[in-house]
Formats: sequence, C-alpha cells, structure tokens
Amino acid sequence: MTLETSEDAVLGGRLRLRQPLRGHRVGHDAILLAAFTEARAGQHAVDFGAGVGGAGLALARRIDGLRVTLVEIDPELAELAGQNVEVNGLAGRARAVAADVGDAAALTAAGLSAASVDCVLMNPPFNDPRRQNVSPDPRRRLAHVADPDLLGRWVESAARLLKPEGLLTLIWRADALADVLRTLAPAFGAVSVLPVYPRPGAAAIRVLVRATKGGSPGHREYAGLVLNDNGGRPTLAAENVLRGGEALSLTSF
Repeated sequence: MTLETSEDAVLGGRLRLRQPLRGHRVGHDAILLAAFTEARAGQHAVDFGAGVGGAGLALARRIDGLRVTLVEIDPELAELAGQNVEVNGLAGRARAVAADVGDAAALTAAGLSAASVDCVLMNPPFNDPRRQNVSPDPRRRLAHVADPDLLGRWVESAARLLKPEGLLTLIWRADALADVLRTLAPAFGAVSVLPVYPRPGAAAIRVLVRATKGGSPGHREYAGLVLNDNGGRPTLAAENVLRGGEALSLTSF
C-alpha cells in the first residue's frame, strides 16, 4: 500500500522532508541529534534508524563535503529517505539503504564494512513497553518502542563500523542514562553528556551522548540545553539549533 505523505520544511526551511502523514514524524530529537554530532568535510557519517532521513540529512546540510549513509529497516521509509536526498540536492554525497542496523552481513552488503566510517549517529527506539503506552500504529511503534537488547545491538554495530577513535552520537531518555553509559563502556569512552530540559527547573527529558571508540573511561555531564522559557517560548539557544541549523557546541555550556 502506498504511503500518504506530506512534504514539510524543517530547520527554518533549510531542509525539506517527505514523510508519512501517520506514524512517526521528524521532530526535535532528530534535529538535536544532528546538531550534537561532530564531523567534518571529507568524512563519512552513518545514520542508524534513519527513518526518512531527518537527522542524517540535517547533518549533511550543516557540514558541506560530509558523506552520509542513511540506514533504515523499513523499505518504504528508506525509499522516502532516498527521495529526500534528491529533494534536497544531496545526491552527490548522501544515500539511503534499507537494512537492519543489527545485521552485520546486510550492512557489509550495503557497502558498510568494519572500521570504515568516521561517525555514527542514532536515535534508537527507547520507550519501554512495560512502562509506557504503545502506539497501535506499527511504524510509530517500531520507531519508538525498544526491545531490551536493541541498544546493545546498535552500539555493537556502531563499534564494528567505526574507525579507531571514531565518534558515536545518540539521543536517549534522560531517566535511562545509566543504561546508556553501561552499554557504551566495553567499546567506548571519553563520553560527553548533554541533558535537554523542557523548561527552566524541570527534569531533563532527553540526553545527548557522544562517545569515542576506544576512548578513556569516564564521562562528563554538561549544563544542558533548555528548550523553552517559563512562558513557553523557545529559548534563543533552542531556536539557533532547531531553526537556525547551528551545531550544539559543548563550549556553550
């Protein structure tokens, strides 16, 4: 069945995305993930669980000369991601592949071999079905609900693809940061954690995490990004990232 789609502007119109009208749609998490990902021209970044390409294409838009591969398990979403590569004029340095992030053979067949990429970014499904309501929409459920071993499989896959000292960047629920740090520890170190707060004084709702393959043990937590002021208006820092397309620099916190 053909998906009903819309074409939407994100990043203040810098990026256009075709995406399903129903189910998971690109939101703040994807743009924050791209903003926190550190990469430079000439490198190769891989977006795990890319959906329609929101995070990976936002990263490609910010960093000229960066190559990006979008990996998505749902063939229809992967097809939309490929269309979004074309819509945004990024065909020369971005591509989409339909593959399971946890399937090493499938990734190799897609041209992603061991120790071949510079950075991996990922927004894995992170809702616990035992604690949170599960959407009846199958695509939304796939995008949001994790099985207990999913994070470990994705991190292991990232470790396999990354070059020595390559960077992994991910976004996760703030209340499960300890799980993330424990999962990263066997292969990653030099971890930076940036909490994301909905408003001043509120508990963090997300954590952005950046880790180095083979880096030294330990992590540092920064002051964090506040999305809205007490009146519900977006903060300048949030606007600069979500609409202005700026990077989330740790030196700002």
